[in-house]
Order: sequence, then structure tokens, then C-alpha cells
Amino acid sequence: MIDHIPSLLIASQLLMATVAGLLLNLTPCVLPAIPIKVRTILREAGSQRSHRVLAALAFTAGTLAFFLTLGGLTAFLQWSWGTLFQSAVFVGILVALLVGFAVVTWLDLPIPIPSFAASAHGRRYSEAFLSGLLSAVLAAPCAGPFLGGVLAFAVTQPAPVTMGIFGSIGLGLSLPYAALILKPKWLSRLPKAGPWTLAIREVLALILLAAAVFFSASLVPKAVYPWLWWAWLALVLVWGLRRFVQGSGAVRVITATATGLALAVTVVFASPLGSGEDELVWQPYSAELLADTKARDTPYLLEFTADWCINCKVLERTVYKEPAVAEAVARAGMVPIQVDVTASDPEKDALLTATGGQALPFAAIFDADGTVVARFTGLFDTDSLVEAINRTENSQR
Repeated sequence: MIDHIPSLLIASQLLMATVAGLLLNLTPCVLPAIPIKVRTILREAGSQRSHRVLAALAFTAGTLAFFLTLGGLTAFLQWSWGTLFQSAVFVGILVALLVGFAVVTWLDLPIPIPSFAASAHGRRYSEAFLSGLLSAVLAAPCAGPFLGGVLAFAVTQPAPVTMGIFGSIGLGLSLPYAALILKPKWLSRLPKAGPWTLAIREVLALILLAAAVFFSASLVPKAVYPWLWWAWLALVLVWGLRRFVQGSGAVRVITATATGLALAVTVVFASPLGSGEDELVWQPYSAELLADTKARDTPYLLEFTADWCINCKVLERTVYKEPAVAEAVARAGMVPIQVDVTASDPEKDALLTATGGQALPFAAIFDADGTVVARFTGLFDTDSLVEAINRTENSQR
């Protein structure tokens, strides 16, 4: 069956998947993974070349293990990209791993390895493998829309081709970090280790804790979630005060910068959406609401979101909060409908597919006739959204 698919087409898609995986390192999802990757690179920097080679291979193997597993599930079970994150058990394990990595990073401890792995002389490289695996997991929520046509091609192909494309994504994602493990001299321009490196390590641990708080949104009550951010900020402030008093020079700069960013992040994620008078107020999706909107020949905006989708939250706290968006929606008489797919829901998942969405974030604008005016995947800007909304207003004249 594979022979009937042009080999040049397969090769081009594999190359595109590798490049897309490489560029995936530029998405917001990678931020929580940076401390894990940096830790692995620095721990291997002084090793023998043969050890660094094996560590780089182990890191890459961890990344490939996740994406090949996801590719297999996609090929054989027709899973969608976000299926894993719709599982409370999976998200709970991820949060626990992030907290665990935060602790070992803060204390600079080796990651505990099961006795069978240590006895098999795998202890040294198990941490690199686990780092690659967890880094791939953290990058996954941003990968779906970012890869676009590559995934659309992958799900229509035989299982070996699908897995090859997913494996290429993982390979591209891991390449920069495997290269740094192999060539630690590229890091030689960094200043020599000192008090500043301890402060950086503690900042990385705090970033991991912030990631754990973010992903816990689907596990805790809505009323509790903002308080987790305020508790995290309190921890950062206590740490920052201590470091600022005890440190000097670079340490104080790092501390002040980290504390300021932590305050900004907490205010953004802990504040309720639609709290301002000039902000867009979403209506929660229901089949009845959508049917009524269509029956009244009213234009509408569908936004698909989830608590575990970092890019969704970025859009909701930037683009969708702009007064210009709320004004455009009001002028067009449009109904803004938010479809929450944090947990698996066959009806909502089917709506996402029927609307033309492959993964999150995804939004679609419909005119009064129910025709799709525009679709948005991944990150986009306010002007593009307002321009698409204005088109529905003009079509009604």
C-alpha cells in the first residue's frame, strides 16, 4: 500500500515534519520544558565524549518514544492530538512529574532511578531519556495546530508512514538539545559558575512549579485554581526577598527580573476572563444555544479551548481581551460561543472536526447564513480576527 504513495511526497512530508518539530521549540509550550533540558545538558557537559553521545541518544530516544507512541495511537485508534490531555489521569501524572522535577532541580539531586534500571547500568542515561520524554509531552499541546497540513496528511496514510511522520516531529524537536549535549563547548561563552548559577537553577525550579500549577487547572475546582497561582507567587516573593538581600550584582538582577515576571504571570492567569466592561463575554457552548443561533440567522464565533492548552490561554488573555474585538462582535451582532474540550466529549469533539479543526487552539467565524468566513489555528493577532468579524458585518448589508 505504501508503494502506491509517491516516495518523493513521503520524503517531503518527513522533512517538513522534522523542520516543524525543530520550529516547535519556539512555541510557548516549550517554556516549562527548558529547565528540564538545561539540567540534562549541564549535567552532561563535563562528561567523556562517549558518555555525551549516549546521553544525546537517550534524550532523543525519550522524545521519539512519546511521538512514536502518539503516532501509533493515531494510526491504529484514530486518536486526536488532544486525547491524551483530556485524560485526568494523564494530566495528574504530568503535574506530579513537574513537581518532582522542580524539587530535584531546586536541590540539584539526581533523578531517582528504579533499581532494575540501575542494576542494568542504565542509571546514567535514564535521566536523559526521561528528560526527552517529558520535554516532548510538554511540547505536545502546541504541536497540533503548529504542524497543520503535516498532521492532516499523516492521519490519511498507512500506519508506517503515520508513525514515520510523528517520529520526524520528535526528531526535529530534540535536535537542538542533542547537539548541545554533544557539543557543550558551545556553552563556553557563558560566565563561570558562581552564585548566579544557583539563582538560575532555583528560577528554573520555580518555572517547573508554575507549569504544574497551569496544568492543574483541569484537576482542581475553578474557585481554587487562582489561589494556586497566588500561593506560587507568595513562594516566589519569599525566595526573591531572601536572594535579593543575600545576593549582589547579577543575582539581584536575576531575582528582580524573575519576581517581576512572576507577578505579571500570576495577575494574568489568576484574573477572571471577561472581567472588564469592554471585554468579550463568552457564552458557554450548548447544542441548544448553537441551534437557536442558527435558527435566528445570527452570525457567530466559535472558539475551541481547553485548560491544558497554553496557546488558548495566551489568546484568551491577549487577543480576545482587546476592546477592538468586543466592539467588532457587537457591531456585527455576533454571538461569541466558547467550546470547552478540556475533558473528552464526543459531541464537542465531533463539532471541532466538522468545523474543520485538527487541534487546539482553533476558532471559526460564521456569517448569518452559516457559512464559514474564516478559520484560525494556532496563534494569531487582533487585526486578523477583527477583519474577519467585519466581513460578516459587511455581508449582511
